[in-house]
Amino acid sequence: MSTEEEPKRVSGEGEETPDPDANYQPPPQKTIGEIMAADQEDESLRKYKEALLGAAQAEMIVVEPNDPRKVIVKKLALCVTGRPDMELDLTGDLSKLKKKTFVIQEGVQYRIRIDFLVQREIVHGLKYVQKTLRLGVPVDKMTHMVGSYPPKKDLQSYTTPPEEAPSGMMARGSYSVSSLFTDDDKNEHLKWEWSFEIKKDWN
Repeated sequence: MSTEEEPKRVSGEGEETPDPDANYQPPPQKTIGEIMAADQEDESLRKYKEALLGAAQAEMIVVEPNDPRKVIVKKLALCVTGRPDMELDLTGDLSKLKKKTFVIQEGVQYRIRIDFLVQREIVHGLKYVQKTLRLGVPVDKMTHMVGSYPPKKDLQSYTTPPEEAPSGMMARGSYSVSSLFTDDDKNEHLKWEWSFEIKKDWN
């Protein structure tokens, strides 16, 4: 359901690589009803859309009725093969997340997983944007295309391609991260800050 592309990065301090999507114009958003009503004469396309949207076509799915948002971001997890996932709860006081620091062993491969709910309507062109700073200086930026999702009663998730943690004495230390879950229309579904520390080993 989701689409991925290589993350776009900054090449150095304040120098961002050219963005191939700079001239991209997102398609107009449509409701589930509009999508289902279109192309009814095409039987194969109609069946495809029914399979794609599932129960979302039959009713407006609302998981958390007191929350007006279409996208509710629940959790960020830092995933390393062979180790328990390190998780951030994104449903509480986001200001407290800065005080919780992940420890990452230098040079390891890791992935970031975002768990979220989609309710009420389809969301188009979700993106995960992450900026990493050290001592206030930008050292990395990446944008992952997450994709378009229909509303579902269950949690949905996106996992980034594997990344390699920096290594070497100069790379060790604390990093601050600004994360943003957005979409083609620049809606900010959630923005939060967290941190990690690169160490020689896990201890």
